Amino acid sequence: MKTMPTIIATLMMLFTTACHKDEPATPSSAHLEDITITVGGHTYHASLEQNSTAEAFRNLLPLTLEMQELNGNEKYHYLSAPLPTNSTKPGTIHAGDLMLYGDRCVVLFYETFSTSYSYSSIGRITDTGGLKAALGTGSTTVQFTANTSRQHPKYNRSSVFTR
Repeated sequence: MKTMPTIIATLMMLFTTACHKDEPATPSSAHLEDITITVGGHTYHASLEQNSTAEAFRNLLPLTLEMQELNGNEKYHYLSAPLPTNSTKPGTIHAGDLMLYGDRCVVLFYETFSTSYSYSSIGRITDTGGLKAALGTGSTTVQFTANTSRQHPKYNRSSVFTR
């Protein structure tokens, strides 16, 4: 008699588990959408991360920045207003990474190297061929635009703050 409640409970768990449909897992590298980065007459496509930093950056587009050279591996620009952060220590920076240092410094990396610094990931250029040459030495103008053909419905310009 004492085993009957245990058997019933076990059967109920089996039936509810068997009827439960698992939702597909969202990969940690899921992306919101693509953007276009134009520099030195070259166009690059980048995928934005699915986080608040990338969303806030996306809301600023289109954006043209005068980016300064630093350390022979990156271009940077300080924004006038802060963006939300979710910084981590990536350990390795990859050519094509688009990151936020602190809460205002947008950084586009064109070399791969190890780092102990913390960044909030914005996105990543999918094909970095010729990026270093396009960015050149010294400061350069970089344009960031949203790809409207793949625009995420939640983030259209009419539903977000405007500059």
